[in-house]
Amino acid sequence: MVLMVLIALACASGFVLFRRNTVPVRSSPLPKSSVSGSALSVIIPARNEELNLPHLLSSLRQQTRKPDQIIVIDDFSADRTREIAESYGVVVVDNPPLPEGWTGKNWAVWNGYRVATGDYLLFLDADVRLAPDAVQSLLAAQAERGGVLSVVPFHHTEKGYERLALLINILGIFAFTSPFERSNSRQGLYGSCILASRSDYVKAKGHEAVRSELLDDLTLGGRFKQAGVRVTNFIGAGLVSFRMYPGGIRSAIQGWGKGAVLSTAMLQLRTTLLVAVWLIGLLAVEAAPFLLHFSWSWPLRVGYAIYTLQILYFVRYTGRFGFAVPILHLLSSAFFLFIMLYSLFRVLFVGNVAWKGRNIEIGGRKKR
Repeated sequence: MVLMVLIALACASGFVLFRRNTVPVRSSPLPKSSVSGSALSVIIPARNEELNLPHLLSSLRQQTRKPDQIIVIDDFSADRTREIAESYGVVVVDNPPLPEGWTGKNWAVWNGYRVATGDYLLFLDADVRLAPDAVQSLLAAQAERGGVLSVVPFHHTEKGYERLALLINILGIFAFTSPFERSNSRQGLYGSCILASRSDYVKAKGHEAVRSELLDDLTLGGRFKQAGVRVTNFIGAGLVSFRMYPGGIRSAIQGWGKGAVLSTAMLQLRTTLLVAVWLIGLLAVEAAPFLLHFSWSWPLRVGYAIYTLQILYFVRYTGRFGFAVPILHLLSSAFFLFIMLYSLFRVLFVGNVAWKGRNIEIGGRKKR
């Protein structure tokens, strides 16, 4: 009975962390007095994104509130990224050579900002896809709340290895919706979708202030807070989605692993402790299938069912991961543990992380 109570409490910590903080959908035009009358620039860094860009640029064309300017920064792509961007009639910027002290994405975004003309800046990763009301709804949310907004996109998966990231995605939702993060002086942003006014971005000194940071989005949120700008994170279910790492499991391992260990240091202690409690409970009950022949294992079996129901609820706001992985979530847990070990190895023993053909040292310098 004691074990059952402990499992129930561990599972309950997930509900303490999770907030169903989706972006309010705004289908009607914004009032004239709001940000609707201000120009909006969309800034998209792109390095070898020929598979993703058509989805994003097509969705931007279909917006009920169309951007005034769309900028794609071609970051030394070896594929058809530039050709595809030009076919959509957007502004295409060639990223200058990466200078000492900058990481690749920060440099690309900064150069996009330098040619942006909008009063509001919407930074999007190339793998993002937007529902028709997304831009209008984000601008309405910014008009209501002020400050800088970011969105954790809903994750669309297609291949089996992509679905293994189920647990990683749920933990990401925990980190960005945790109520304890509101008081965190280093509260992070989710870099795939960030909306800020130009004045707030300048006040925080933008990506130039985090030029050498590997975790640019997390550290950028802290810069906004230090500048007195409110930080709000939403869940993108229904409006903002993405498909991460369709290029194969190697890119998925590198992508998830590049910040898996380092990002935990940015969270509030209370968030970290509750995540740890939830994870320990999850890993404990996932031993149940291997202990079915023991009569004393019934609390683990009940716990497995409870955790599974909770995960199925979270998945509604997290992504599409098929039917099997949310039920057999121990597969995703094994993948998560592998990613954490891989990330730890890169940080402690290699000293850099690999991403899109670059080895980025933890200190921020780049190796070819």
